[in-house]
Amino acid sequence: MTTSSSTLANAPVLDATDAKLLALLRDDARAPTAELARKLGLSRTTVQSRMERLQRQRVIAGFTITVPDELEAHLVRAHVLITLAPKRSGAIEQALRKIAEVRVLHSVSGPFDLIAIVAAASIGELDALIDRIGGLDGVERTTSAIVLSTRIQR
Repeated sequence: MTTSSSTLANAPVLDATDAKLLALLRDDARAPTAELARKLGLSRTTVQSRMERLQRQRVIAGFTITVPDELEAHLVRAHVLITLAPKRSGAIEQALRKIAEVRVLHSVSGPFDLIAIVAAASIGELDALIDRIGGLDGVERTTSAIVLSTRIQR
């Protein structure tokens, strides 16, 4: 991947405190500002100002939830590698956004164009989901790999 010099010039500059703040927010995005301030050795207003600046710079694009694995342990997860017809990326992305079982979508280099991380209630539902993805107009091929276990998740 290449990055133009204008992109680098516009990239936000993060200091060590910003990096520590982001690490704390990765661990718990709902942590109270006062708790973050205490852990960073800063005032609450300083932490709030940093968070607002990071949001303006789109370093923090939003806050999300992570469902604990034990609540979704019954789901079958898979990575679906997708090859697209030329110039169909935008339409396929929009179609995949509408499929609730698609949890994450990555654009990648190499022989595939996209990798979708999906979750379904059963092998049968996963099979139907993969067929549904493969049937989207502009999808040339899919290859899937069922996740047996997650060894590291950060």
